[in-house]
Amino acid sequence: MYNNVLKYLNNIVTKKPDKVAFSDGETDLTFRQIYDSSRKIGTYLDQQKIYKKPVVVFMKKSPEEVAAFFGVVTGGCFYVPIDEEMPVTRVQLILDNVCSPLVICDEDTLELTSRFDLKGGKTVLYSDLQKVDVDDAAVTAIYEKAIDTDPIYIVFTSGSTGIPKGVCACHRSVIDYIEQLSEILNLGEDTVFGNQSPLYFDACLKELYPTLKFGATTYLIPKSKFSMPTTLVEYLNEHKINTICWVVSALTMVSAFDTFSTVKPEYLHTVAFGSEVFPVTQFLRWREALPNASFTNLYGPTEGTGMCCFFRMEKDPKEGEPIPIGRPFPNREILLFKEDGKTLAGEGEEGEICIRGTNLTLGYYNDPERTAQAFVQNPLNTAYPELIYKTGDIGKYNAEGQLVFVSRKDYQIKHMGHRVELGEIEVGADRISGVRMSACIYDSEKKKIVLYYIGDLEKEEVSKELKTMFPRYMIPGRIFKIDAMPFTANGKIDRKTLKANYEAGK
Repeated sequence: MYNNVLKYLNNIVTKKPDKVAFSDGETDLTFRQIYDSSRKIGTYLDQQKIYKKPVVVFMKKSPEEVAAFFGVVTGGCFYVPIDEEMPVTRVQLILDNVCSPLVICDEDTLELTSRFDLKGGKTVLYSDLQKVDVDDAAVTAIYEKAIDTDPIYIVFTSGSTGIPKGVCACHRSVIDYIEQLSEILNLGEDTVFGNQSPLYFDACLKELYPTLKFGATTYLIPKSKFSMPTTLVEYLNEHKINTICWVVSALTMVSAFDTFSTVKPEYLHTVAFGSEVFPVTQFLRWREALPNASFTNLYGPTEGTGMCCFFRMEKDPKEGEPIPIGRPFPNREILLFKEDGKTLAGEGEEGEICIRGTNLTLGYYNDPERTAQAFVQNPLNTAYPELIYKTGDIGKYNAEGQLVFVSRKDYQIKHMGHRVELGEIEVGADRISGVRMSACIYDSEKKKIVLYYIGDLEKEEVSKELKTMFPRYMIPGRIFKIDAMPFTANGKIDRKTLKANYEAGK
């Protein structure tokens, strides 16, 4: 029985110690190097008496960053990944939430780390941690004390209050996810992953832990490659990458620019996608380029430890026909509740997608109020405590009994592969000196976030300020300065009127 994700690493290092585990195309780390590095970091944490605490990993995307993650877990702690591409405001909010006693950084992020209030925490270089002599007895004792409900990471998602939410996952939910995902995608020791997602999102779980489980290899594809579709496909071929789990926008970026007429992925046989609706036209281009590959649509929120539903594409969809998100992974259940929150939706009826099962995370770190709002008692069960997670997504079952995603329940959107709370953008805009009031809507047809505001600043100045607060995928594509904000009868900002005005070109 697995009760610790490190069992994957402990097993594989005896079988494939010299095989490359993680690479960015320039730096390679073998399973032995990952193992040794993680035990050095675990020893250091023990020496510093840091145990069962959040440890921030602030490094550039690299094999060493992955090793740092596993090192934090080896020390009986849980890692909190942040990245230099994150806006400074967001990073500070995360640091304020976790109050980590330690920040692991590299030479590229050391100076930047000094700009933040670490709340009493200290900074240590990853390279210095590699000089530590391993205390085998100490790290073994930590490993043997672990139980499967101990947390292993916190990743932060957008929050409607303007404060990011730290989703805390444990060994049990991650192990369950990896075991089920591996069967669904038919992963194995010959799998060569091409990782697309940043390491501060839970999406990277699809590559990191199966690599340890099977002794596979993951290439951390440089972000720059995704702006050059032909070069990206050439990179896949150069490293014989055969499996990718990407957001839809990354896939459509390749197919939309007629890349396949120049070069095709020669080794790719497994394509999984999610986070957005795949345009049928673009999907068919991928299918034509890779007629023998398997394509799987994945769905799931961060709070459910990665993905929880899948749909294997066994026939081509028709134009205008949505690709289903299918059925739940084994060992989890989807409950589709009507608006009353108690009655299950029938075939063709819309309802909120709720999840039950081992895959549920522990909740939001240091945030019991928002945890209690999202992780609730199953209304179908009054006999004993049983939590379900309310995703806020609306879905329905089609005639074949497959679950289909319809929309978000609130103003939370999926944009450029990321989940975004429009309210968080509004809070940021309202913080700008000279902006008195703001409201966001989303143009789903053109995939643009639209910001309306009242204030003294010009649009260009507002845009410039927002770019210091948010990552690229949260920056409004259109900004309008208006004289008065519309309100509903009960005094709330009338976003329906804003959207109608936008669509009418007013």
